[in-house]
Amino acid sequence: MSQYYEEMYREKFRTPEEIATMFEDGDGVSCPTMNGLPRMISKALCDRIAADKVKNIEFVSGLNLNAPHMIKQEVLDRSHYASGYIGPLERKAAADNSIDPLVWRFFENARLMSDVRGTNVCWMTASPMDEHGYFSCALNCSHTYSLYRWRQQHGLPTKLFLEVNKNAPTCYGYNHFHISEVTALTEANWDLIELPQEEPSEIDTAIATYVAQEVPDGATIQLGIGSLPNAIGKLLSNKKDLGCHSEMIVQAYLDLFKCGALNNSKKSYLPGRCVGTLVAGSKELYKWVDRNPGIWIYGINDCADPNIIALNDNFIAINCVLEADLAGQCVCDNIKYLQFSGTGGQADFIQGSWQSKGGKAILCLPSTYTDKQGKVHSKIVPTVTGWVGVARNDVQYLCTEYGIVFLKGCTMRERVAKIISIAHPDFREELLYEAKRMNLIHSLSDVDLKSMHRTI
Repeated sequence: MSQYYEEMYREKFRTPEEIATMFEDGDGVSCPTMNGLPRMISKALCDRIAADKVKNIEFVSGLNLNAPHMIKQEVLDRSHYASGYIGPLERKAAADNSIDPLVWRFFENARLMSDVRGTNVCWMTASPMDEHGYFSCALNCSHTYSLYRWRQQHGLPTKLFLEVNKNAPTCYGYNHFHISEVTALTEANWDLIELPQEEPSEIDTAIATYVAQEVPDGATIQLGIGSLPNAIGKLLSNKKDLGCHSEMIVQAYLDLFKCGALNNSKKSYLPGRCVGTLVAGSKELYKWVDRNPGIWIYGINDCADPNIIALNDNFIAINCVLEADLAGQCVCDNIKYLQFSGTGGQADFIQGSWQSKGGKAILCLPSTYTDKQGKVHSKIVPTVTGWVGVARNDVQYLCTEYGIVFLKGCTMRERVAKIISIAHPDFREELLYEAKRMNLIHSLSDVDLKSMHRTI
């Protein structure tokens, strides 16, 4: 049979330029994140768009780090670029309104792309075909794989283009395409993008100290990427029998595995296996996931559905936010209404943790930031100055370098006192004044600011 699949492979092989001619006016293209986005096919298509040879293409993207040609103005002027996660390549174009931010829950992506936006093309970086005719989606299964399966289940025609890269790991789990499903494929062996490891700051470590106290032995944890998750990972190294079920499998999980804290033995759902939909980090991390039976990569429908997340007992979701207010509302992905990143699966994992037996969701933020003029501002404000990513009803734990508070089920008066207690000491009096002015608490209420934690 392997010879039969090899013949199919040869029949479907095209150059990137030939594949680009197979796109039609009005196609909607689901773009995987990071290394999942096929670099050479996307460049060839963008060349055709810039030359006015194909029109009205819609890109549905998320964290594009691999295709700067998609951000060129001559391409943006002739296509519609919608993004669920604005990354560093995209921020200038987003600020100029050349990129249109998407507003939706991560685990609902496949249904919304197909049923609302009519996205009908999937392209993906894939590992080399195995003897049975299968390609692994490697490091970036995510929404694009789920979209293909959604449309397949509903009998909707979908074009599937693969860019086979020998550097792409083969990952186990539900993330494979068969050669019989592929419309066309090409080969391009570019080096995979790595993400630099950010060293934790003193504030990151202080926040991580509070978070680590809330993580019991045997918990299944979800972490994001950046200096704070790295700090949390370091402080969880003395835990036992941790598990991984996460949107992203990042360096912190490898570090926890190497020190013996992570073994997935106490997971109540898929014990013995790390589960994720994206892998982002170093070459060492990519080597770790390659053909590792202890790591399964799924589409977003099977990874970030809150009902599936909740099958893990003691599920701890740990995420970062940009701003919080006295009601507990949190801004996750924008700064003063300008899109800066994306909500990702935050809301999905928060909901899943609440449904989990013994679960917790912890939202973290430094208490302050310093602007370009050197002025310090509070990240805890009377009312948020951006679009709300996590509603006050859904926030469970909120944590800064000054402490951690539980808000779920609290009244407004209780929330105000708790949230002020974890604000920077220099801003607590002002926040208390604003709370009284806004009639969130009685003007004669006595909140003991002096007894609150004042040092990190």
